Amino acid sequence: MRIKRTTPRSGLARRARLIAVTSGLVAAVALTVPNASADQNLSYSANQLSAVSEAVQGADVAGTAWYVDPVTQKLVVTADSTVSPAEISQIKQEAGANAGAIRVERTSGRINKLIAGGDAIYTSQWRCSAGFNVRSGSTYYFVTAGHCTEGSPAWYTSSSRTTSIGPTAGTSFPGNDYGIVRYSNTALAHPGTVGSQDITSAANPTVGQTVTRRGSTTGIHSGRVTALNATVNYGGGDIVYGLIQTTVCAEPGDSGGPLYAGTTALGLTSGGSGNCSSGGTTFFQPVVEALNAYGVSVY
Repeated sequence: MRIKRTTPRSGLARRARLIAVTSGLVAAVALTVPNASADQNLSYSANQLSAVSEAVQGADVAGTAWYVDPVTQKLVVTADSTVSPAEISQIKQEAGANAGAIRVERTSGRINKLIAGGDAIYTSQWRCSAGFNVRSGSTYYFVTAGHCTEGSPAWYTSSSRTTSIGPTAGTSFPGNDYGIVRYSNTALAHPGTVGSQDITSAANPTVGQTVTRRGSTTGIHSGRVTALNATVNYGGGDIVYGLIQTTVCAEPGDSGGPLYAGTTALGLTSGGSGNCSSGGTTFFQPVVEALNAYGVSVY
């Protein structure tokens, strides 16, 4: 789900397909697996689960996300509505003798990158959302999603591009999904808040934690963390690792926006499926990793 690249350029057609979002209620439904009864009590080692994760990535099926469930010691693969039964079979074939370690869950809609967050921010071609305002000494920035800063564009406060924010100062996507923009316009305020919520620290979330997301398209929505260290295949070679998986909804234009709990910054909106009418699954880049990468801090 992202509002990005509205004019022709190299790779536009592929990315436009990634942006398109099909609305739908997220429903986790375990697929029937051949010989599942024989495999359900098997225990898989960390090395086996790592090999299965590599096999899922090797299958290269767009619209899938996966993580290791530490309780069941299974690799949970979330497959969106575009993933066919044949592609599920392909994933299992790649896993070979360890296919029993895979638990497949379905989510309706399509897993896509989501481009807006706190406040709307614009380039000459697309819209995203600012994540958290940060600083290094007396220099101020904001962090957002890396698929927003891809290509290192300049940023503006509106689609008319009359008021400049500043340049992209760093970007990392795919693999990661974070970027940083420097405030070069000294006339712009950059408070250390998300809306009216003051942000004073950053941390990594925990499974089951209640979290809140703010986006320029859909505003404020809450949910809970369902998994950590998830890998998402957005298609076209755009694979991102180490993401936070949640039940929080999001829609196009919400990419880059902040995930937080109280005064603590947690993540940056990366992508997901569904919408904020019927629900959805959304993935977030851990913000601590981005802060460490750029040597900045919230305030």
